[in-house]
Amino acid sequence: MELSFLRKGSWRGFGRNWKGLKVGLVSTMLGFVGFGVGITAGVVVGFYLFVRSQPSDVEDPKVRMLVEHDAQLMEDILSEIPPWVKNPDYDRVDWLNKFVELMWPYLNKAICRNAEQVAEPIIAEIAVKYKLKSLKFKTFTLGSIPPTLHGMKVYTTEEKDIIMEPSLKWAANPNVTIVGKAYGFRLTAQVVDLQIFACPRVTLKPLVPSFPCFANIFISLMEKPYIDFGLKLVRADLMAIPGFYRFVQETIKNQVANMFLWPRTVEVQILDVSKALMKHVGILHVKVIRAYELRKKDLLGKSDPYVKLKLSDDKFPSRKTQVKHSNLEPEWNEEFKFVIKDPENQFVELNVYDWERVGQHDKIGMNVIELNELIPDEPTTLTLDLLKIFESVDVQSETSEGQIVVEVTYKPFKEVPESISAQADEVEKTPESTPSGGGMLLVIVHEAQDLEGEHHTNPYVKITFRGDKRKTKRIKKNRNPRWEEEFHFVCEEPPVKDKLHVEVLSKAPSISIHPKESLGYVKVSLADVVNNKRTNQTHHLKFSKNGKIQIELQWSTY
Repeated sequence: MELSFLRKGSWRGFGRNWKGLKVGLVSTMLGFVGFGVGITAGVVVGFYLFVRSQPSDVEDPKVRMLVEHDAQLMEDILSEIPPWVKNPDYDRVDWLNKFVELMWPYLNKAICRNAEQVAEPIIAEIAVKYKLKSLKFKTFTLGSIPPTLHGMKVYTTEEKDIIMEPSLKWAANPNVTIVGKAYGFRLTAQVVDLQIFACPRVTLKPLVPSFPCFANIFISLMEKPYIDFGLKLVRADLMAIPGFYRFVQETIKNQVANMFLWPRTVEVQILDVSKALMKHVGILHVKVIRAYELRKKDLLGKSDPYVKLKLSDDKFPSRKTQVKHSNLEPEWNEEFKFVIKDPENQFVELNVYDWERVGQHDKIGMNVIELNELIPDEPTTLTLDLLKIFESVDVQSETSEGQIVVEVTYKPFKEVPESISAQADEVEKTPESTPSGGGMLLVIVHEAQDLEGEHHTNPYVKITFRGDKRKTKRIKKNRNPRWEEEFHFVCEEPPVKDKLHVEVLSKAPSISIHPKESLGYVKVSLADVVNNKRTNQTHHLKFSKNGKIQIELQWSTY
C-alpha cells in the first residue's frame, strides 16, 4: 500500500514537471520569434522612414574650371598639385620613386653612415669649444619613409653634362639623438618629425667614359626650402616655446640659402676628373739624333737601321724615322711630337729595327723614355743602351746591342682650357692681345643633326687643317649621328689666321654608282678659340637644307 502511494506521488510530480517544461519551451520559442519579427519590422520601418526623409529635389554636383575658384581655394589647391600637372616641362617619375622605396633601407644606412662621419669632427669641435666632456650620436636614422619626387625637369645643353631639377617632398620620421655630458649632467637632444619641401638643381658633370660615367655632382637650390622638424631636449619639446619655432625656421632657411641657393653650389666628387677625362696636359718633343755601335744583323753587308717610336696609352700608330742603309752608326736628327695626357705614368718606347727588303724586319734593340724623370721645359739629352729585352728602369739586360742618342723636352701647357667640365654659366674673357708661342689645337666632333643624303646617309666627318686630314668613323643609316671623337694638331704658332675645314660625307655600304657624296661642309675660323681658349658651337652645314654639326675646339699653349 505504501508502495502504491509512492508510485501515485511520483507520477503526479512528473506530470507537474512536464507541464512546466512545455510552458518554458513555448515561451522560449515565442521569445525568439518575437525578437526576429521585431528586428525585421524595425529595419523595414527604419529604411522606409530614411527613404521618405531624403529630399526629392537633389541637384547634380557642379563641375567648374580650376580658374573659376576663388584666390584662397586656388592657393590651397595649387600647393598640392604636382609640378608635372602644372608645367609640361616636368615629367612623372613614379618609377624612380618605386626604386627609391625599394632601395631606401640600404640608402638610409649609407646616407646616415656618411653624414655621421662628416658630422663627427664638427661635433668634436663644438664639444671642445664649450668644454663638454663628451658629445656624440646615440642614434642616427632617417626613418622608414623615403623622400618622394613629385616631378622632374631635365635640361638639354650642348655641354657634356646632365642637369635635373626634381620637386622633392619628404615627410620623414627620423630619430637623430645626440647625448652630451658636462659638469656631471647628461643632456639628450632629439630631432623628430622632419618635413622638407625643396626644388634642388642637380648637375652631373663632366660626363666621362668611366663608371658611373660622371665625375662630379653639383647641387644647388632654386628657391628657399621649407624645413620643419621637432626638437626635444630632455623629452621637452623646444618647438612649443612661443617665438622659438619661428626663429629656428627662419634661421635654418637663411643658413641653407646662404650655402646652397643658386648660383651657389655644393660639389661632391665621384671620380678624379684628370684621370677620368685624361685631358691633354702637354707636348713631348723627341729628337732622334743618332745611334752608334749597332750590332750587325745581316750576313752580308751592314744593317739598314731605322727607329720606331710609340707613346704608351696612345691610340695613334707608331712614328718612324727614315731608313739609313748600310750604316751601323746612323744619324737621323728627326723630331717627333707627342701629346701627353698622363706624364706621371706614360713613356715613349724606342725600337731600332734592321730594314729588310723581303720578310720581317729584324729588331736590333729597344729602350724607353720615362716622362716622370724629365724636368718640364728643360731639354735633356739621353744616351740609352739598346737592349734585347727591357724589364724595368732599374733592372735591364746586361747585353747591349748598341746605343741611341735622343734629345727630349716636355712642355706642359700653361693654361689647360676648361673642357667639358666647364660650367655653362661661366664666360671666359677675351685677352687684350693674341697669345704667342706654339700649342695644340684639339678638335672634338660631337654630333650632327638632320643630315640627308640624296642616295644614302652613312655619315662620317673629314677634318682638314693645314693640309693634315683626319676622319671619324662611319655610322650607317643615321641622320643624327654622334661620334664624340677627338683630334689634335700641334702648331708652332697660334693659328689665328687659319680656318678648319669640316665636311660631312656619306659612303655607300657596298659597290654603288654613287660611292660617296657630300652632306655639307663648314669652315670654322680659329681666331676665337686662340683668344678664348675654348669654343663649343653648332654650325649649319653649307649645301645642306637643315644639317648641323657640333664642334668643340680647345687651344692650349706651352
